[in-house]
Amino acid sequence: MKRAYTNLTVQVLTAIALGVAVGALFPAVGAALKPVADTFISLIKMLIAPIVFLTVVLGIAGMGSLKKVGRVGGKALLYFEVVTTLALGVGVVVANLAQPGAGVQETAQAVLQDAKKAAEAAKFTAQAGEMDWVAFFTHIIPDNVVGAFAKGDILQVLLFSVLFGLALNRMGEYAQPLVKTFDRLSHAMFGVLALVMKLAPVGAFAGMAYTIGKYGVASLLPLGKLLLVVYATMFMFIFGVLNLILRAYKLRLGPYLRFIREEILLVLGTSSSESALPRMIDKMERYGCSRSVAGLVIPTGYSFNLDGTSIYLSIAVIFLAQAFHIPLSLSQQLTLIAILMVTSKGAAGVTGSGFIVLASTLAATRLVPVESVALLLGVDRFMSEARAITNVIGNGVATLVVAKSEGEFDEARHRLALLGRSVPEQERAEPAALLPRVEVPH
Repeated sequence: MKRAYTNLTVQVLTAIALGVAVGALFPAVGAALKPVADTFISLIKMLIAPIVFLTVVLGIAGMGSLKKVGRVGGKALLYFEVVTTLALGVGVVVANLAQPGAGVQETAQAVLQDAKKAAEAAKFTAQAGEMDWVAFFTHIIPDNVVGAFAKGDILQVLLFSVLFGLALNRMGEYAQPLVKTFDRLSHAMFGVLALVMKLAPVGAFAGMAYTIGKYGVASLLPLGKLLLVVYATMFMFIFGVLNLILRAYKLRLGPYLRFIREEILLVLGTSSSESALPRMIDKMERYGCSRSVAGLVIPTGYSFNLDGTSIYLSIAVIFLAQAFHIPLSLSQQLTLIAILMVTSKGAAGVTGSGFIVLASTLAATRLVPVESVALLLGVDRFMSEARAITNVIGNGVATLVVAKSEGEFDEARHRLALLGRSVPEQERAEPAALLPRVEVPH
């Protein structure tokens, strides 16, 4: 009993259940807990930039060949584009078949006439106007490195980390003292992360209590079909598409999901995939991926491999068109997918970003009134959990695929992870041959 009580998975599950109860029974108290949830996410964000920097630098510095660095990055970006485009296509097909916008026309028209909600939508539109693809790519280069770390901008930190890692790689043996220092710093940062994660149940409790207390379960009823379609589509994508991808590389989805269950529950409680980023890098290493692949693919995937956000965006646009009686031809839907391929890459792994990107997509296509996004204000928070969980799972799958294709997957460490005996972070540099030979029960 004591062992179950001290298990992080049990603690987070209990915290989520308590959060739902508090939010439903005492909505004012639940809504007031938002600062607690935000504080926990801030603690995680505090560690993201240094962990990404150290992991990427150590990975590239230890890769050896610069051609290998380019090959890994190229494979990752190709995978991201193919799978997110597939996610967009799945979303469009399901939305056309399920027709989630049918039957909400009266609600939709009422929303458009609501000046207050239209004003809220306009605020999102104003922010979205800055997220065009030219601004997105020029923003990757920071004005200064310190500013990138201070703001916690993942892409800017990632760019600097790659360049710094390449420089150390070219220096060869001369850089080894610095590499060893960074390695010790990396161990220390993951130690700090372990301390912060002790507060995960508190963050999950506060996040869930706030969501239920602020928006209420009753707010789900008018758009219940949309929620059902979004969750069902992401479930189908995970257990269909991602499952088939893993099987193609002789891996299984079930053990993988069980291995990252704590990260999934953390994302469920906080509604932010960013809260799981540092832990996912560590978990993918424990699961068998090399540090270089995990450290490069996971952070990059947080901007370029958002499967859940892609599904949400495609379904949401079709839903709004249906709700406002705007028929979309096949060519218009194909154009929509093409534009979403660009705008979806600008979504960060934080709560609400998908909503902003949706507004920017509508502004770019001009097929559906931008003000229509106000219809989704009440339920967007509830859909953010599904988006974030799918994003996290998808980024882990991408890491496994790239590691497998590059021969950067340690089967011995993987077998230990499946048996619940994953290698501690400080011992992960040991060659696979030194690890005990174990067999995975069938």
